[in-house]
Parts: sequence; structure tokens; C-alpha cells
Amino acid sequence: MKKILGACIGSCVHVAGVLNFLNIARRSGYGTKFSGSALNIDDLAAEISEYSPDIVAISYRLSPESIMGVFEELRAKIKKTPSLKNIEFILGTTGPVAEIAKQTGIFDKIFTGEESSEDVEAYLKKVKILKISEVPPGDLIKRIEYREPFPLIRHHFGRPALKETLDGIKVIADSGLLDIISIGPDQNTQEFFFHPEKMDPKQDGAGGVPLRSEDDFKKLYEASRTGNHPLLRCYSGTNDILKMAKVLYDNIKNAWCAIPLFWYNELDNRSSRKLVESIAENQSVMKWHGRSGIPVEVNESHHWSLRYAPDAIAVAAAYLAAYNAKKMGVGTYISQYMFNTPPETSFTMDLAKMLAKIELIETLHDDSFRTIRETRAGLFSYPADFDGSKGQLASSTMLQMQLEPEIVHIVGYCEADHAAGPDDIIESAKIAGKVIENCIYGCPDMKKDVQVQKRKKELIGEAGLILNKIKSLDKKGAFPDPLASPGILAMAVKTGILDAPHLCGVKAAQGTILTVFVDGKNYSADRSFGPISEKERLEGISV
Repeated sequence: MKKILGACIGSCVHVAGVLNFLNIARRSGYGTKFSGSALNIDDLAAEISEYSPDIVAISYRLSPESIMGVFEELRAKIKKTPSLKNIEFILGTTGPVAEIAKQTGIFDKIFTGEESSEDVEAYLKKVKILKISEVPPGDLIKRIEYREPFPLIRHHFGRPALKETLDGIKVIADSGLLDIISIGPDQNTQEFFFHPEKMDPKQDGAGGVPLRSEDDFKKLYEASRTGNHPLLRCYSGTNDILKMAKVLYDNIKNAWCAIPLFWYNELDNRSSRKLVESIAENQSVMKWHGRSGIPVEVNESHHWSLRYAPDAIAVAAAYLAAYNAKKMGVGTYISQYMFNTPPETSFTMDLAKMLAKIELIETLHDDSFRTIRETRAGLFSYPADFDGSKGQLASSTMLQMQLEPEIVHIVGYCEADHAAGPDDIIESAKIAGKVIENCIYGCPDMKKDVQVQKRKKELIGEAGLILNKIKSLDKKGAFPDPLASPGILAMAVKTGILDAPHLCGVKAAQGTILTVFVDGKNYSADRSFGPISEKERLEGISV
């Protein structure tokens, strides 16, 4: 077992920092000893001789004016004492003292209090296992294991110009704060990458970075090979999506595929694809990634919630997405849980909705299918006021941590005002990172709340009714698996079994459903906007 000796030197008596460090070290498998405060260098050397530590953790948290003489004395003691030369010295101090300490050449590592406990644990882990490389694994699953118990941190990024995006990726990667950069392409890229003649030049840079060739994608990847070498991922586009999947895999080593089940077609006007055809094409993309061993995320449930569908439909859609991924041969499924959507949802009812989704989705687990939980805040819940949006980012992150996610997709606090730049992303990651650290250290279990459990049970029951109603569309038993049949799924939308108020006027959908919020829950409603159960709503749909 490696050993660490801790002590405060000079006239410093502030022991809290070094004791906290030793507690973390003990949890990481080290033997530890604290030698006291205000230790002079001769006494420190005697303590080192007696304990024979591998690391000496020194603390000094007073003003910098009086420390240089103490450091010089320590350096002289190390120089003339052979047994001290093979020991690693580290320092916990303030920023001004750290600048002086760097000049002495004594310390292998200096902490200034800006680091998270995660940073400290990472340092200890690297020492303990003699791991020198600063580059984390480039595989999603291995990176999750590497970062445990902390989740991977992801953020969306794409500026209106390619050079600005490349420069920003380098800044973000060098910060070491993101594990995953999600590339946001502009709409021309998503819809017409393989048909540049159809692009509208006036729309270049609209919604993200303009990418016009495979070489542009390669440049994104090359820009990210610095700092902590974050993983890259990108949405699958809205046309020619199987071709795009191959482009992403070949050029940015796409960490996982993100594809909808029902969307990016005539339903949302993001492409001209017909609903039934797009469902089949989306399934084929899932299948290709499944055969290639690449994880898949199906952007589905929150699309219904963004359009104010009742909570029960969102829960049913979450199950349908995972179910179809499994049927298409996907082995690792990224299950995204978007909180605060719609923004009128209360924290209590939001947690219940997510727990209902988890309970249904994770019934699909077996030796061939596993899920990874990914959480994020809903953009529309962010106020334009930056102080308020920072509060929303922090509080939503705390709620998300109740799900024990393996990935946290941070939405920058500035997004209600402008698309995040590198500085915005770094600041947002620091805010969320501190919340995550606090929650991992210890947080009350909100999942046990009586109202949360009651609503979760209610939503699971109502989602089951919706799924059974979809199955009933196969009246003659002509489909081996109605829940994975493009024709049946499209019919579920056309008949209104799956519906949302914002689909009003969309020819491929019913668009007649009404919803109403009651006590933070989004219910289906009658024509007088009174809440009704899903049983009542479904009984009014003839199939």
C-alpha cells in the first residue's frame, strides 16, 4: 500500500484542506498520516524518516510574503538528505503562493483549491496505478469506466464558420472539462450534404457549422486531438442518413449514433421524407450501427414533450424508441432523459416521468442489450436572464443526478440568448461540475418521495394502455411485431394514438389532442380543457 504523509508547514495552522485530501486518499486505497500544523522543516524531515511515505502532502494557506524562506529551507533539506530525493512532494495552497512554489522546483503537483474532488481523485488514481498518460480512453464504454463514479460531460458546439468552430474545439479540448463534444452542423449540412446544388447559400451557418466535405469533418477530429482528447459525435442528418452515418464513422469516429424513430421528415418539416418511409429508414440506420457495434441513441421521447404531448405519450415513446433499437440489433443503447420539458413541468413530476421511462426501458435489458443513462436540461426552461439561467442549469443538474447518469449533456446557461461559445461552455461545465461533485459526495434520495412514486406508477400504467392500443391496430395479426412495424407506427400517429398539440395542421398526424397542466403534470384534456385519463382519451379513438 502506498503511503501519504500530510502536514502544514511554516506558521500555517489551517488543517482542513490537507485533512480533506488525506480522507480522499484513504478512500482511494492509500495509507495516510497527519503530522500536525505549523511544522518546521526539521520536524517535517523527522516525520518523513519515521513514516517513510511515498508522497508528502504539504499545506500552506497564508500570505506569500513569508513562505519563500521556508521553501528554500525545504529545498536545501531535500538536497542534502538522500532519503528525501525519491519522495514525491505535493502542495496545497493559494494561487499567489502557487506561483512562488512553481519557481522552486520542489513540487510534483500543486493544488490551489480550484480543483474538484474529482481532479484530486484522478491524480491519486494515476499515482496509485502508475498511469502516466493524460489522455483518457477514446472508446465510449471504456471512458465511462475510466471516469467512474463521475459521469461523462457532453456539450453541443457548432459556430457559423468552420474556422471559428475548429478554434473553439481546440479551446474546449484544452480545458479538459468536456468528455464529448457534440458537433452541431447547420441545416444545409443536415439536409443536403450529399446534394450541395440544393443548398441555399443564405442559410449557410444557420443553426451550426457549415460542413461541405468529408475533409471538413476530418478537420473537426484533428482539432479535438489536444487536451483531454474528447470524443466527438454528430447527429445523423435528415436525408441520406445511412450515407451520413458512414461519413461520421469514417471521419470523426462518431462516439454513438443519434437518430429519431418518428421525426426529421414531414412531421417536423426537417426533410421531405414521408413518415412511414422515414421510420423504415431510421430503423435501417439503427441496424447498421448495431451490426457495426456502435452505440445508438434514439432522439424520440423529448420530441413529443417539446410539442406538449401528455406525459404518458412521452413515456410510451421512450419505450418504443428503446424497443425498436433492440429489435434492430443494437447492443448498447444511449437512453436520453431530457428534463424540464415542457418547462411547466414541476421537478417532482419531472422526476416521476423519467423514473417511469427508466422502469419500462430497462425491462428490455438482457445479455445482448444494455442501456446507458444520459440526462440533460430542456433548453426552453432557461430564462434569457443569465443569472436565472445559471440557477436553472445548477438546479436541473442536481435533479438529473437522481438518475445516476453515466453521461450528463450540459446545455449552456447562455443558450436562450445565443449559441454557446467556448467560454460559455467552459463556465457552464464548471457550474454543472460542482453540482455533480456535491451530489456524488452525498445527496438525499428524492426518488423515494411519495408523490414521485405515485405519479411514476400512474404513468407506467397509462403508457401500457397506449402501447396496447398501438398493438390493436394490427387487427388481423399480419405483422409479427406491431411495435416495430413502420406501417403500424405511422398509423399510430395518423389515428392520434400518438399525438401532440403542436402537430396541429400536419397532414401526416392527427394534431387534435389537447393538453393541460395540473400540479406540474401534463395531462390529456377534453374540449373544455379539463384533464382526462389516457383510458378516456384512447376510448375516443376508433381504430
